[in-house]
This record gives sequence, C-alpha cells and structure tokens, in this order.
Amino acid sequence: MKKFYSITELTREFGVSTRTLRFYEDEGLLHPERRGRTRLYRSADRRLLQEILRGRRIGFTIAEIREIVHVYKEPPGEIGQLKLMMKRIDEKREELRQKRRDIDETLAELNHAEEACLTRLVEIGVGS
Repeated sequence: MKKFYSITELTREFGVSTRTLRFYEDEGLLHPERRGRTRLYRSADRRLLQEILRGRRIGFTIAEIREIVHVYKEPPGEIGQLKLMMKRIDEKREELRQKRRDIDETLAELNHAEEACLTRLVEIGVGS
C-alpha cells in the first residue's frame, strides 16, 4: 500500500476538488502532513476521506461526520463510533421517511387541485 497520496491523486480518485479537501482540513477532519507547501495524505487520510464522502452521500452533515470521527478517537473508540453511527443512520432513515410522507401528501394535494380544475373547466364548458 502506498505511504502518501498527493492532493491531485485524491481529487482524481474521488472526483472532488482541491477546495473540497481543503474544506475538510479546515473543518478538522483531515490532517495531511506538510512538506513546504505540499500536502501529503496518509493511507488513513484516504480512508477517512472515503468515509466522509460516504457520509455526505447518505445525507450526514459535516457536524455529524465530525462527531462520528471524534468518537472513534476517544473512549469507547470503535464500539462507540459504531453505536453512534447506527443511531445517526436510524435518525436519517426516519427523516427520509418523513420527507417521503410529506411528498406523498403534497402529490395527493396536487392531484386533488388538478381534478378540481378539470371539473370546473367542464362545468363552464371549456374543453381540456
């Protein structure tokens, strides 16, 4: 396994911008080694970036990701991190279910409004 990755290698591999990587650094999530102006990312940084991006894809905020990452570094370590991750997954799942219910309700309202419009158009003798 490679010891260090450049910022260019990671941006290409993960399809993110250098600005994104710097943002994650600013947020305290990534800590590359510096040699002059060059950032060198370790294998652990690469794995962490992979997890950050997965967290973002499933809808976690930066604050939630930071919390999950920091729990791993403190006692109870990985067990605590996994339990927190499961809790956050349940919360995110319920949030998405609520959004689905809200969307279904809105679609039903739109259908009802459309039917009312069509009914009224027929009543006043206008073809659809």
